Amino acid sequence: MKESGNKSGTVGLESLGIKEAKEVLWNLTPAELVEEALKNGEGVLTDTGALMCDTGKFTGRSPKDRFVVKDAKTENTVWWGDINIAYDPEKFDRLYDKMVDFLKDRRIYVRDAYAGAHPDYRLNLRIVNTQAWHNLFCNNMFLRLEKEELKDHTPNFTIICAPEFEADPEVDGTRQPNFAIINFTRNIILIGGTGYAGEMKKGIFGVLNYILPEEKNTLSMHCSANVGKDGDTAIFFGLSGTGKTTLSADPNRGLIGDDEHGWTSDSVFNFEGGCYAKVIDLTREKEPQIWDAIKFGAIVENTRFVEGTRTVDYENKSVTENTRTAYPINHIDNAVEPSRADIPKNIFFLTADAFGVLPPISKLNTSQAMYHFISGYTAKVAGTEVGVTEPQTTFSACFGAAFLPLHPTKYAEMLGQKMNENNVNVWLVNTGWTGGPYGIGSRMKLPYTRAMITAALNGELDNVEYTKHPIFGVEMPNSCPNVPAEILNPRNTWANKEEYDAKATDLASKFVKNFSKYADYANEDILAGAPQVEVSIN
Repeated sequence: MKESGNKSGTVGLESLGIKEAKEVLWNLTPAELVEEALKNGEGVLTDTGALMCDTGKFTGRSPKDRFVVKDAKTENTVWWGDINIAYDPEKFDRLYDKMVDFLKDRRIYVRDAYAGAHPDYRLNLRIVNTQAWHNLFCNNMFLRLEKEELKDHTPNFTIICAPEFEADPEVDGTRQPNFAIINFTRNIILIGGTGYAGEMKKGIFGVLNYILPEEKNTLSMHCSANVGKDGDTAIFFGLSGTGKTTLSADPNRGLIGDDEHGWTSDSVFNFEGGCYAKVIDLTREKEPQIWDAIKFGAIVENTRFVEGTRTVDYENKSVTENTRTAYPINHIDNAVEPSRADIPKNIFFLTADAFGVLPPISKLNTSQAMYHFISGYTAKVAGTEVGVTEPQTTFSACFGAAFLPLHPTKYAEMLGQKMNENNVNVWLVNTGWTGGPYGIGSRMKLPYTRAMITAALNGELDNVEYTKHPIFGVEMPNSCPNVPAEILNPRNTWANKEEYDAKATDLASKFVKNFSKYADYANEDILAGAPQVEVSIN
């Protein structure tokens, strides 16, 4: 087996049963991987030096084809259902052997890396790829080893990703030829039949979402995080369209990370070594940090050029609206390295409430924070997806249900405990509509939202008077620097107050109905955070 590059000195591929391959290229540099990708016809260079690649048939994750092996370790710990679909361990072993056999005649790229910027919670990784650009993606997204660290690197978890390999659903027990399967006993993730690189990133996120809470008493979070000059850490949770990327990218604060973090007894740390950001309609004016990060070493996925140039046309949606870039975090000027900081002083739950009901900023007690954390609410507006003609509620447990191996109440209870132990402020911030629902009201002005978050970070909302929302029970500040007082209570912004009351009651009912699927596992403290509304659950 021909091998080259910077090979790890401790454990070879033989430990994985990979004893034959056409060629093995170990831990190539970004420049070498770009050369390989171009030579293989996997991508082309843009005028900024970034590598443009296509992911093929799949331009996003395939949640219905994500499985977790159900065995003695996971049977009574994993939250089984539509999120974590059970997979037979014997079928996994057979599928694994088939994939290893598939690699015999392939040129493969191996990367040693790790996840978790805190040394006590580090997960050593090995990634085996059949495509060079996928290996570059892993170099960008996971934490990078120094050359001298390679000789002692022993992987705790392995990813084998071969987009060209497809399963036989009738034989292998998958739903389709594509699959992503996590085995917590063998410490392996198998990915096949899909070229979407994000499956690798989110696969390791799922692994850490199991290991950290279950085995390390550490809260794992789908969030961004930044830190001020005085060391005050802030965490931002929010689903797509809520402004999480924009609001956490503050030039006056250091970026800890944009997506995945852990919260220990004394710190917050980034799981990753890079950022994976959407680039649809990207402009330098809207997102200067992301724009400037897309240079040599970065990847852009499923984008297209302005005709006759090598300039990316970020408005082009001909392949997908889920166009993305992957780059190492050191492409961001104000990135904090190593990517960790003190425990948070403020947490922001961001929601784009298209019904115009929730306050632009409100303070949550511990029960409310746990309840809203499990709810993970935002709303889709007309035109955001095919078939969406009016505002629709979206709930995603812990702002990342698709990546939770454990029941959501496990994460919520840990959040509540950490809030009480550390006296953390939790704020619910509505970046959506005011003065009425979508189509009648108007979108909250970004400068107002920034001013409210700044006031919260600076402690300027600590000593103002508050009014309790009559239905949701959250505390609304009566004043905030640089924000008109009349918009702070959403009811005041509606021309018809009775219509507001009806809409607020209706939204609260949707919260309660959504939460009913978790209620049997929720303790009294969590249930106490529910809005005050009578609902008949059918």
